[in-house]
Amino acid sequence: MNSSQVPAQFSSRTTPSQKKKAEKLTLWLLIVATFFMVSGGTYGTEEIIHGAGYGRGILIVLLLPVFWCLPTAFMIGELSSALPAEGGYYEWVRRGLGDFWGFQEAWQSLAASVFDMAIYPTLFVFYLKQMSPWFRVGHHAAIAGLFMVVTGTALNLLGIRVVGLTSVWLFAMLSAPFALVVVLAPFKAGAFGDPHAAAAVTQLGLLGGVLVAMWNYMGWDNASTIAQEVERPQKTYPRAMMGAVAVVSLSYIVPFAAVYITGVHTSAFAEDGSWAGVAGMIGGKWLGFEWLRFLVVMGGMMSAFGMLNALVLSYSRLPLAMARDGMLPKVFAKTSSRTKVPWVAVLVCAACWGLCLQLGFKRLVTLDIVLSGGSLMLEFAALVALRIREPKLRRDFRVPGGLAGTILAGVFPLLLLILALVESENETVLGINGLVFGMMIIACGFAAYWATMPLRRSLVAATDTRNAVAVE
Repeated sequence: MNSSQVPAQFSSRTTPSQKKKAEKLTLWLLIVATFFMVSGGTYGTEEIIHGAGYGRGILIVLLLPVFWCLPTAFMIGELSSALPAEGGYYEWVRRGLGDFWGFQEAWQSLAASVFDMAIYPTLFVFYLKQMSPWFRVGHHAAIAGLFMVVTGTALNLLGIRVVGLTSVWLFAMLSAPFALVVVLAPFKAGAFGDPHAAAAVTQLGLLGGVLVAMWNYMGWDNASTIAQEVERPQKTYPRAMMGAVAVVSLSYIVPFAAVYITGVHTSAFAEDGSWAGVAGMIGGKWLGFEWLRFLVVMGGMMSAFGMLNALVLSYSRLPLAMARDGMLPKVFAKTSSRTKVPWVAVLVCAACWGLCLQLGFKRLVTLDIVLSGGSLMLEFAALVALRIREPKLRRDFRVPGGLAGTILAGVFPLLLLILALVESENETVLGINGLVFGMMIIACGFAAYWATMPLRRSLVAATDTRNAVAVE
Protein backbone atom coordinates (compact mmCIF):
# COMPACT_ATOMS: atom_id res chain seq x y z
CA MET A 1 0.00 0.00 0.00
CA ASN A 2 1.52 3.33 -1.00
CA SER A 3 1.02 6.63 0.77
CA SER A 4 -1.86 7.60 -1.50
CA GLN A 5 -3.89 4.69 -0.13
CA VAL A 6 -3.81 5.88 3.48
CA PRO A 7 -7.37 6.65 4.67
CA ALA A 8 -8.29 10.30 4.88
CA GLN A 9 -8.71 10.17 8.63
CA PHE A 10 -5.09 9.02 8.96
CA SER A 11 -3.68 11.87 6.87
CA SER A 12 -0.28 13.21 7.93
CA ARG A 13 -1.61 16.76 7.78
CA THR A 14 -3.41 18.27 10.75
CA THR A 15 -7.04 19.26 10.23
CA PRO A 16 -8.40 22.56 11.60
CA SER A 17 -10.46 20.75 14.24
CA GLN A 18 -7.36 18.89 15.42
CA LYS A 19 -5.44 22.15 15.73
CA LYS A 20 -8.01 23.48 18.20
CA LYS A 21 -7.88 20.40 20.39
CA ALA A 22 -4.24 19.35 20.30
CA GLU A 23 -1.58 20.77 22.61
CA LYS A 24 1.40 22.20 20.75
CA LEU A 25 5.13 22.55 21.33
CA THR A 26 6.59 25.97 20.51
CA LEU A 27 10.10 26.59 19.13
CA TRP A 28 11.86 26.78 22.50
CA LEU A 29 10.03 23.80 23.94
CA LEU A 30 11.00 21.80 20.82
CA ILE A 31 14.66 22.87 21.17
CA VAL A 32 14.72 21.71 24.80
CA ALA A 33 12.89 18.46 23.96
CA THR A 34 15.38 17.81 21.13
CA PHE A 35 18.24 18.58 23.52
CA PHE A 36 17.06 15.75 25.76
CA MET A 37 16.34 13.39 22.86
CA VAL A 38 19.93 13.88 21.67
CA SER A 39 22.06 14.74 24.65
CA GLY A 40 20.86 15.61 28.12
CA GLY A 41 23.98 17.69 28.75
CA THR A 42 27.56 16.87 29.66
CA TYR A 43 26.65 13.79 31.70
CA GLY A 44 27.66 10.51 30.07
CA THR A 45 30.67 12.01 28.26
CA GLU A 46 33.27 10.75 30.74
CA GLU A 47 34.49 7.96 28.47
CA ILE A 48 35.29 10.41 25.68
CA ILE A 49 38.02 11.97 27.83
CA HIS A 50 38.86 8.62 29.39
CA GLY A 51 39.34 6.95 26.02
CA ALA A 52 40.75 9.72 23.86
CA GLY A 53 42.41 12.11 26.32
CA TYR A 54 41.74 15.84 26.57
CA GLY A 55 43.24 16.99 23.28
CA ARG A 56 41.62 14.32 21.14
CA GLY A 57 38.44 14.38 23.20
CA ILE A 58 37.96 18.12 22.66
CA LEU A 59 38.78 17.66 18.97
CA ILE A 60 36.14 14.90 18.71
CA VAL A 61 33.38 17.03 20.26
CA LEU A 62 34.40 19.94 18.02
CA LEU A 63 34.41 17.98 14.75
CA LEU A 64 31.44 15.66 15.21
CA PRO A 65 28.92 18.53 15.09
CA VAL A 66 30.32 19.42 11.65
CA PHE A 67 30.56 15.92 10.18
CA TRP A 68 27.76 14.17 12.07
CA CYS A 69 25.26 16.63 13.55
CA LEU A 70 24.91 19.31 10.86
CA PRO A 71 24.36 16.91 7.93
CA THR A 72 21.76 15.06 10.00
CA ALA A 73 20.14 18.31 11.16
CA PHE A 74 20.01 19.56 7.55
CA MET A 75 18.33 16.34 6.44
CA ILE A 76 15.79 16.49 9.26
CA GLY A 77 15.14 20.18 8.66
CA GLU A 78 14.25 19.55 5.01
CA LEU A 79 12.13 16.45 5.53
CA SER A 80 10.34 17.85 8.58
CA SER A 81 9.41 21.02 6.71
CA ALA A 82 8.23 19.02 3.68
CA LEU A 83 6.44 16.18 5.52
CA PRO A 84 5.50 17.21 9.07
CA ALA A 85 3.73 13.91 9.79
CA GLU A 86 3.04 12.04 13.02
CA GLY A 87 5.60 9.24 12.91
CA GLY A 88 8.25 11.50 11.38
CA TYR A 89 11.12 9.55 9.86
CA TYR A 90 8.95 6.46 9.39
CA GLU A 91 6.62 8.46 7.13
CA TRP A 92 9.55 10.01 5.24
CA VAL A 93 11.09 6.65 4.39
CA ARG A 94 7.72 5.11 3.58
CA ARG A 95 6.91 7.89 1.13
CA GLY A 96 10.38 8.02 -0.41
CA LEU A 97 11.25 4.31 -0.55
CA GLY A 98 7.93 2.47 -0.14
CA ASP A 99 6.09 0.47 2.50
CA PHE A 100 8.74 -2.21 2.97
CA TRP A 101 11.55 0.19 3.81
CA GLY A 102 9.22 2.37 5.85
CA PHE A 103 8.46 -0.65 8.01
CA GLN A 104 12.20 -1.43 8.33
CA GLU A 105 12.86 2.16 9.37
CA ALA A 106 10.32 1.91 12.18
CA TRP A 107 11.43 -1.61 13.14
CA GLN A 108 15.09 -0.67 13.49
CA SER A 109 14.22 2.52 15.40
CA LEU A 110 11.97 0.69 17.84
CA ALA A 111 14.54 -2.09 18.26
CA ALA A 112 17.22 0.52 18.93
CA SER A 113 14.91 2.16 21.46
CA VAL A 114 14.86 -1.02 23.56
CA PHE A 115 18.60 -0.63 24.12
CA ASP A 116 18.68 3.17 23.99
CA MET A 117 16.05 3.60 26.68
CA ALA A 118 17.89 1.22 29.01
CA ILE A 119 20.92 3.54 28.93
CA TYR A 120 19.22 6.37 30.84
CA PRO A 121 18.15 4.37 33.90
CA THR A 122 21.71 2.98 33.86
CA LEU A 123 23.13 6.52 34.00
CA PHE A 124 20.54 7.53 36.59
CA VAL A 125 21.65 4.69 38.85
CA PHE A 126 25.34 5.54 38.34
CA TYR A 127 24.70 8.91 39.95
CA LEU A 128 22.24 7.57 42.50
CA LYS A 129 24.88 5.14 43.79
CA GLN A 130 27.13 8.09 44.54
CA MET A 131 24.47 9.54 46.83
CA SER A 132 23.69 6.35 48.72
CA PRO A 133 25.57 3.01 48.90
CA TRP A 134 22.19 1.35 49.54
CA PHE A 135 21.65 1.31 45.77
CA ARG A 136 24.80 -0.79 45.30
CA VAL A 137 23.23 -3.72 47.17
CA GLY A 138 21.16 -6.50 45.60
CA HIS A 139 18.45 -5.45 43.19
CA HIS A 140 18.03 -1.95 44.59
CA ALA A 141 19.60 -0.35 41.50
CA ALA A 142 17.29 -2.26 39.16
CA ILE A 143 14.25 -1.20 41.20
CA ALA A 144 15.37 2.44 41.00
CA GLY A 145 15.79 2.17 37.22
CA LEU A 146 12.37 0.59 36.85
CA PHE A 147 10.82 3.35 38.99
CA MET A 148 12.37 5.91 36.65
CA VAL A 149 10.79 4.23 33.61
CA VAL A 150 7.39 4.15 35.33
CA THR A 151 7.61 7.85 36.28
CA GLY A 152 8.57 8.92 32.75
CA THR A 153 5.72 6.85 31.36
CA ALA A 154 3.24 8.45 33.77
CA LEU A 155 4.31 11.99 32.80
CA ASN A 156 3.90 11.15 29.12
CA LEU A 157 0.39 9.90 29.70
CA LEU A 158 -0.47 13.39 31.00
CA GLY A 159 0.24 14.94 27.58
CA ILE A 160 2.90 16.53 25.40
CA ARG A 161 2.72 19.96 27.06
CA VAL A 162 3.56 18.42 30.43
CA VAL A 163 6.59 16.69 28.90
CA GLY A 164 7.75 19.94 27.27
CA LEU A 165 7.45 22.06 30.41
CA THR A 166 9.06 19.34 32.54
CA SER A 167 11.99 19.30 30.09
CA VAL A 168 12.51 23.05 30.52
CA TRP A 169 12.80 22.74 34.31
CA LEU A 170 15.06 19.71 34.05
CA PHE A 171 17.28 21.58 31.56
CA ALA A 172 17.73 24.43 34.04
CA MET A 173 18.52 22.09 36.94
CA LEU A 174 21.07 19.96 35.07
CA SER A 175 22.82 22.93 33.44
CA ALA A 176 23.35 24.98 36.60
CA PRO A 177 26.05 22.73 38.16
CA PHE A 178 28.15 22.77 34.98
CA ALA A 179 27.76 26.51 34.69
CA LEU A 180 29.36 26.68 38.14
CA VAL A 181 32.14 24.30 37.02
CA VAL A 182 32.89 26.59 34.06
CA VAL A 183 32.87 29.74 36.26
CA LEU A 184 35.13 28.24 38.96
CA ALA A 185 37.59 26.45 36.63
CA PRO A 186 39.72 29.54 35.79
CA PHE A 187 40.35 30.07 39.52
CA LYS A 188 41.76 26.51 39.65
CA ALA A 189 43.93 26.78 36.53
CA GLY A 190 46.79 24.28 36.81
CA ALA A 191 45.84 23.42 40.38
CA PHE A 192 45.64 19.67 39.70
CA GLY A 193 48.61 19.22 37.38
CA ASP A 194 50.02 20.46 34.09
CA PRO A 195 47.16 21.13 31.65
CA HIS A 196 49.58 20.81 28.74
CA ALA A 197 50.98 17.43 29.77
CA ALA A 198 50.37 14.57 27.36
CA ALA A 199 47.32 12.59 28.36
CA ALA A 200 47.59 8.83 28.58
CA VAL A 201 45.14 7.02 26.32
CA THR A 202 43.43 4.23 28.23
CA GLN A 203 42.26 0.80 27.17
CA LEU A 204 38.98 2.20 25.81
CA GLY A 205 40.98 3.84 23.03
CA LEU A 206 40.35 6.63 20.54
CA LEU A 207 37.77 4.64 18.57
CA GLY A 208 35.86 3.88 21.76
CA GLY A 209 35.86 7.60 22.58
CA VAL A 210 34.50 8.40 19.12
CA LEU A 211 31.81 5.74 19.57
CA VAL A 212 30.63 7.23 22.88
CA ALA A 213 30.73 10.73 21.36
CA MET A 214 28.60 9.54 18.43
CA TRP A 215 26.02 8.26 20.88
CA ASN A 216 26.12 11.60 22.73
CA TYR A 217 25.41 13.34 19.41
CA MET A 218 22.80 10.84 18.18
CA GLY A 219 19.01 11.15 18.05
CA TRP A 220 18.26 14.28 16.04
CA ASP A 221 15.50 12.54 14.10
CA ASN A 222 13.63 11.57 17.26
CA ALA A 223 11.88 14.92 17.44
CA SER A 224 10.34 14.37 14.01
CA THR A 225 7.81 11.78 15.22
CA ILE A 226 5.73 14.43 17.05
CA ALA A 227 5.39 16.80 14.07
CA GLN A 228 1.61 17.13 14.31
CA GLU A 229 2.01 18.20 17.92
CA VAL A 230 4.41 21.07 17.06
CA GLU A 231 3.31 24.62 16.34
CA ARG A 232 3.94 25.55 12.67
CA PRO A 233 6.20 22.51 12.08
CA GLN A 234 7.35 23.59 8.59
CA LYS A 235 8.98 26.70 10.06
CA THR A 236 9.75 25.46 13.56
CA TYR A 237 11.72 22.27 12.82
CA PRO A 238 14.62 23.74 10.79
CA ARG A 239 15.13 26.47 13.40
CA ALA A 240 14.86 24.02 16.28
CA MET A 241 17.44 21.68 14.72
CA MET A 242 20.00 24.45 14.28
CA GLY A 243 19.36 25.79 17.77
CA ALA A 244 19.63 22.36 19.34
CA VAL A 245 22.93 21.60 17.54
CA ALA A 246 24.41 24.78 19.03
CA VAL A 247 23.11 24.07 22.56
CA VAL A 248 24.23 20.43 22.56
CA SER A 249 27.69 21.20 21.16
CA LEU A 250 28.35 23.94 23.71
CA SER A 251 27.20 21.68 26.56
CA TYR A 252 30.12 19.36 25.71
CA ILE A 253 32.85 21.68 24.46
CA VAL A 254 32.77 24.35 27.20
CA PRO A 255 32.96 22.00 30.25
CA PHE A 256 35.67 19.90 28.54
CA ALA A 257 37.81 22.99 27.97
CA ALA A 258 37.13 24.34 31.48
CA VAL A 259 38.26 21.13 33.22
CA TYR A 260 41.24 20.83 30.89
CA ILE A 261 42.74 24.10 32.11
CA THR A 262 42.56 22.92 35.73
CA GLY A 263 44.92 20.03 34.95
CA VAL A 264 42.63 17.25 36.20
CA HIS A 265 44.13 14.01 34.84
CA THR A 266 42.16 11.80 32.48
CA SER A 267 42.30 9.01 35.05
CA ALA A 268 39.71 11.01 37.03
CA PHE A 269 37.20 10.03 34.31
CA ALA A 270 37.74 6.30 34.78
CA GLU A 271 34.04 5.44 35.02
CA ASP A 272 30.61 6.77 34.20
CA GLY A 273 29.48 9.34 36.75
CA SER A 274 33.03 10.66 37.22
CA TRP A 275 31.93 14.24 36.55
CA ALA A 276 30.70 14.32 40.14
CA GLY A 277 34.19 13.60 41.52
CA VAL A 278 35.79 16.15 39.19
CA ALA A 279 33.26 18.78 40.27
CA GLY A 280 34.06 17.96 43.90
CA MET A 281 37.75 18.66 43.22
CA ILE A 282 37.00 22.01 41.55
CA GLY A 283 34.35 23.17 44.02
CA GLY A 284 36.20 21.99 47.10
CA LYS A 285 34.51 21.65 50.49
CA TRP A 286 32.25 24.07 52.29
CA LEU A 287 31.77 23.23 55.96
CA GLY A 288 33.22 19.81 55.15
CA PHE A 289 30.67 19.20 52.40
CA GLU A 290 31.51 18.75 48.69
CA TRP A 291 28.63 20.95 47.59
CA LEU A 292 29.41 21.08 43.86
CA ARG A 293 29.82 17.33 43.69
CA PHE A 294 26.37 16.94 45.22
CA LEU A 295 24.85 19.36 42.70
CA VAL A 296 26.41 17.50 39.76
CA VAL A 297 25.10 14.19 41.10
CA MET A 298 21.62 15.67 41.32
CA GLY A 299 22.00 17.17 37.85
CA GLY A 300 23.12 13.81 36.45
CA MET A 301 19.97 12.21 37.73
CA MET A 302 17.87 15.01 36.20
CA SER A 303 19.70 14.59 32.89
CA ALA A 304 19.07 10.85 32.69
CA PHE A 305 15.42 11.27 33.63
CA GLY A 306 14.95 14.14 31.17
CA MET A 307 16.34 12.05 28.29
CA LEU A 308 14.09 9.11 29.08
CA ASN A 309 11.07 11.40 29.53
CA ALA A 310 11.56 13.09 26.15
CA LEU A 311 12.27 9.85 24.29
CA VAL A 312 9.14 8.14 25.62
CA LEU A 313 7.33 10.97 23.83
CA SER A 314 9.23 10.34 20.58
CA TYR A 315 9.32 6.56 20.33
CA SER A 316 5.70 6.02 21.36
CA ARG A 317 4.47 7.87 18.25
CA LEU A 318 5.98 5.24 15.94
CA PRO A 319 3.55 2.42 16.86
CA LEU A 320 0.72 4.95 16.59
CA ALA A 321 1.65 5.90 13.00
CA MET A 322 2.33 2.28 12.03
CA ALA A 323 -1.03 1.11 13.38
CA ARG A 324 -2.81 3.79 11.35
CA ASP A 325 -1.07 2.48 8.22
CA GLY A 326 -1.86 -1.18 8.93
CA MET A 327 1.72 -1.98 9.90
CA LEU A 328 0.75 -2.93 13.47
CA PRO A 329 -2.51 -4.01 15.14
CA LYS A 330 -4.95 -1.10 15.32
CA VAL A 331 -4.98 -1.21 19.13
CA PHE A 332 -1.72 0.78 19.01
CA ALA A 333 -3.65 3.66 17.39
CA LYS A 334 -5.78 4.17 20.51
CA THR A 335 -5.33 7.64 22.01
CA SER A 336 -6.60 9.42 25.09
CA SER A 337 -9.69 11.50 24.33
CA ARG A 338 -8.37 14.43 26.40
CA THR A 339 -4.61 14.53 25.81
CA LYS A 340 -4.44 12.67 22.45
CA VAL A 341 -1.60 10.55 23.90
CA PRO A 342 -1.24 7.06 22.31
CA TRP A 343 -1.53 5.38 25.70
CA VAL A 344 -1.40 1.78 24.47
CA ALA A 345 1.82 2.45 22.55
CA VAL A 346 3.34 4.24 25.56
CA LEU A 347 2.57 1.38 27.95
CA VAL A 348 3.73 -1.42 25.62
CA CYS A 349 6.97 0.39 24.76
CA ALA A 350 7.69 1.07 28.44
CA ALA A 351 7.26 -2.62 29.25
CA CYS A 352 9.80 -3.55 26.54
CA TRP A 353 12.30 -0.93 27.70
CA GLY A 354 12.27 -2.33 31.21
CA LEU A 355 13.61 -5.67 29.95
CA CYS A 356 17.14 -4.39 29.14
CA LEU A 357 17.95 -2.51 32.34
CA GLN A 358 20.75 -4.89 33.36
CA LEU A 359 22.94 -4.60 30.23
CA GLY A 360 26.25 -2.71 30.52
CA PHE A 361 26.57 0.91 29.34
CA LYS A 362 29.03 0.42 26.47
CA ARG A 363 27.20 -2.68 25.23
CA LEU A 364 23.97 -0.68 25.14
CA VAL A 365 25.69 2.16 23.27
CA THR A 366 27.12 -0.22 20.67
CA LEU A 367 23.78 -1.90 19.93
CA ASP A 368 22.01 1.45 19.87
CA ILE A 369 24.42 2.85 17.27
CA VAL A 370 24.33 -0.27 15.06
CA LEU A 371 20.52 -0.25 14.88
CA SER A 372 20.01 3.53 14.85
CA GLY A 373 22.71 3.85 12.18
CA GLY A 374 20.80 1.63 9.77
CA SER A 375 17.62 3.67 10.20
CA LEU A 376 19.55 6.93 9.79
CA MET A 377 20.97 5.79 6.45
CA LEU A 378 17.45 4.96 5.27
CA GLU A 379 16.46 8.53 6.09
CA PHE A 380 19.30 9.94 3.98
CA ALA A 381 18.26 7.59 1.16
CA ALA A 382 14.67 8.85 1.45
CA LEU A 383 15.94 12.45 1.33
CA VAL A 384 17.65 11.80 -2.01
CA ALA A 385 14.73 9.73 -3.38
CA LEU A 386 12.22 12.48 -2.61
CA ARG A 387 14.45 15.13 -4.21
CA ILE A 388 14.43 13.04 -7.41
CA ARG A 389 10.85 11.73 -7.37
CA GLU A 390 9.08 14.79 -5.96
CA PRO A 391 11.13 17.85 -6.89
CA LYS A 392 8.06 20.12 -6.61
CA LEU A 393 7.22 19.03 -3.06
CA ARG A 394 7.04 22.14 -0.90
CA ARG A 395 10.18 22.48 1.21
CA ASP A 396 10.51 25.54 3.45
CA PHE A 397 14.10 24.46 4.09
CA ARG A 398 16.51 22.62 1.78
CA VAL A 399 19.87 20.94 2.28
CA PRO A 400 22.38 23.34 0.62
CA GLY A 401 24.11 22.38 -2.63
CA GLY A 402 21.25 20.98 -4.68
CA LEU A 403 21.06 17.24 -5.38
CA ALA A 404 24.84 16.82 -5.11
CA GLY A 405 24.85 18.46 -1.69
CA THR A 406 21.95 16.27 -0.64
CA ILE A 407 23.87 13.12 -1.58
CA LEU A 408 27.11 14.31 0.03
CA ALA A 409 25.29 15.13 3.29
CA GLY A 410 25.07 11.42 4.08
CA VAL A 411 28.71 10.55 3.31
CA PHE A 412 30.37 11.52 6.62
CA PRO A 413 27.62 10.01 8.80
CA LEU A 414 28.02 6.80 6.78
CA LEU A 415 31.79 6.72 7.36
CA LEU A 416 31.32 7.28 11.10
CA LEU A 417 28.77 4.48 11.25
CA ILE A 418 31.25 2.14 9.56
CA LEU A 419 33.64 2.94 12.43
CA ALA A 420 30.88 2.02 14.87
CA LEU A 421 30.36 -1.31 13.08
CA VAL A 422 34.07 -2.05 13.41
CA GLU A 423 33.91 -1.37 17.15
CA SER A 424 30.83 -3.58 17.56
CA GLU A 425 33.04 -6.59 16.74
CA ASN A 426 34.46 -6.28 20.27
CA GLU A 427 31.08 -6.55 22.06
CA THR A 428 28.93 -9.60 22.74
CA VAL A 429 25.25 -9.92 23.65
CA LEU A 430 23.92 -13.23 25.01
CA GLY A 431 27.20 -14.76 23.87
CA ILE A 432 26.73 -13.50 20.31
CA ASN A 433 28.99 -11.03 18.50
CA GLY A 434 27.47 -7.52 18.77
CA LEU A 435 27.45 -6.91 15.00
CA VAL A 436 25.90 -10.33 14.32
CA PHE A 437 23.30 -9.73 17.02
CA GLY A 438 22.38 -6.39 15.44
CA MET A 439 22.12 -7.96 12.00
CA MET A 440 19.86 -10.67 13.41
CA ILE A 441 17.49 -8.03 14.77
CA ILE A 442 17.47 -6.27 11.39
CA ALA A 443 16.72 -9.59 9.64
CA CYS A 444 13.79 -10.13 11.99
CA GLY A 445 12.34 -6.89 10.62
CA PHE A 446 12.13 -8.46 7.16
CA ALA A 447 10.16 -11.39 8.55
CA ALA A 448 7.93 -9.11 10.65
CA TYR A 449 6.96 -7.11 7.54
CA TRP A 450 5.57 -10.19 5.82
CA ALA A 451 3.92 -11.38 9.04
CA THR A 452 1.93 -8.13 9.24
CA MET A 453 0.81 -8.28 5.61
CA PRO A 454 -2.76 -9.39 6.57
CA LEU A 455 -3.16 -6.19 8.62
CA ARG A 456 -2.43 -4.03 5.59
CA ARG A 457 -4.76 -6.05 3.38
CA SER A 458 -7.62 -5.69 5.86
CA LEU A 459 -7.02 -1.93 6.08
CA VAL A 460 -7.10 -1.58 2.28
CA ALA A 461 -10.28 -3.66 2.11
CA ALA A 462 -11.96 -1.55 4.80
CA THR A 463 -10.92 1.64 3.01
CA ASP A 464 -12.29 0.41 -0.32
CA THR A 465 -15.59 -0.51 1.37
CA ARG A 466 -15.94 2.94 2.91
CA ASN A 467 -15.14 4.60 -0.42
CA ALA A 468 -17.74 2.44 -2.23
CA VAL A 469 -20.40 3.35 0.34
CA ALA A 470 -19.53 7.03 0.02
CA VAL A 471 -19.90 6.88 -3.79
CA GLU A 472 -23.32 5.23 -3.48
